[in-house]
Amino acid sequence: MERLQQRFQAAANALKAFKKLVMIETPDDIERDASIQRFEFTFEACWKAAKDYLFIVEGLVCGSPKSVIRSCREVGLFNEDEAIAALSMVDDRNLTVHTYNEEVAIKIYKNLSHHYFLLDSWLSRMTEKTE
Repeated sequence: MERLQQRFQAAANALKAFKKLVMIETPDDIERDASIQRFEFTFEACWKAAKDYLFIVEGLVCGSPKSVIRSCREVGLFNEDEAIAALSMVDDRNLTVHTYNEEVAIKIYKNLSHHYFLLDSWLSRMTEKTE
């Protein structure tokens, strides 16, 4: 359980850093790119926390972000619409390596505030279920 709490703390720290940039109303290119980078590491921290949560709390073994999200839907951490949004978030995460392409960077950035709130509620739900 200590490992899970460490994962939750790492995800919470990443979310806090991500939020600072997501809330900027008119970011310049550097702030936009930094926001995308923070989304990337925040997503990684959250899905890995969820992977450990599923194993430790639910007894489920998952290997990929999409399988973790599907399993989170099965155990009630996501409803159907949230699971669809989370799967789309994985696609955006996978596109982050292409942010040198201005169109891709703009597309990802437009979704970041929605991603932030979904990641935040995901982590909150897992934390609440382990208290």
